[in-house]
Amino acid sequence: MLRSDQIRKPIPRTVSTAPNHLFLVEDDRRLAALISEYLQGQGFRISHEIRGDRAPSRILDTQPDLVILDLMLPGLDGHGVCREIRAGYPGPVMMLTARDEDLDQVLGLELGADDYVVKPVQPRVLLARVRALLRRFGQAATPPATEDRDELHFNRLRLSYATREVHLDGNLVEVTDNELELLWLLAGRAGEILSRDLILKRLRGIGYDGLDRSVDIAISRLRRKLEPDPSRPIGIKTVRGKGYLFVADVW
Repeated sequence: MLRSDQIRKPIPRTVSTAPNHLFLVEDDRRLAALISEYLQGQGFRISHEIRGDRAPSRILDTQPDLVILDLMLPGLDGHGVCREIRAGYPGPVMMLTARDEDLDQVLGLELGADDYVVKPVQPRVLLARVRALLRRFGQAATPPATEDRDELHFNRLRLSYATREVHLDGNLVEVTDNELELLWLLAGRAGEILSRDLILKRLRGIGYDGLDRSVDIAISRLRRKLEPDPSRPIGIKTVRGKGYLFVADVW
């Protein structure tokens, strides 16, 4: 039976506008780069280590807000890393691994992991699990990197990330979650041309393969809902060969 002194409690935190610090331990450099870029795009600060035997000292020294820990690592596996840091690191640990055997999950949780996510995982799912763990440990997740507020105003157009709403001329515009995320990204970087590759990496954690039309389709839908003449857009412009541009002063 667990004793009361063995139960880890949420860490008291003061409210801060500093980005949450996530420490990723992953030896697949390509995957680590994709995860890091996606989470940085969502407003997190990322540290990365590829070797398990170097991870414990770095984690204990930096005391990140959350550790994302692969299981199969050179030098020391994820279970060993979790075992070594638990005495000196009270924050949440998420195990991210391709191994989905029940025994691995049970062992990881018994060693002190707080969540166990099996790869491959959709970036949005990973983000949701990260934010859920931060909430459990009393750490407010950082707002999206595009803006440090929950609302964006452009005269007639108002976006609320907190309530997931878009208003144009005071009227509610029905948008999907995907459309809201795309519009928030574009509006938060108004006046800047965003390529399809950047948009896909920020919103889905994948690069543009030259064939994916999901961004174009979502842009077309937003134009039909927001532009006075979708065939001649003035608020969300296409810059040929480069990407899309949100024009702030036309709203």
